[in-house]
Amino acid sequence: MEDLVNTFKAGVNGAHPITEIVLVPSRGGRYEVTIDGELVYSKAQTGQHTTNEHIVELVRQRI
Repeated sequence: MEDLVNTFKAGVNGAHPITEIVLVPSRGGRYEVTIDGELVYSKAQTGQHTTNEHIVELVRQRI
């Protein structure tokens, strides 16, 4: 989470490109990353952990 916030700095108009980050508790270490309702990454689908850097890159591709 901190990596996402720190990687994407506020733009010229002062608005940060990420307006909200929500953590939803789950079981079994599952997590999903969505942007505006679009699924970016799902551990439940891949069955694998990923790195913070990979998540940042996936988010970068979408914004």
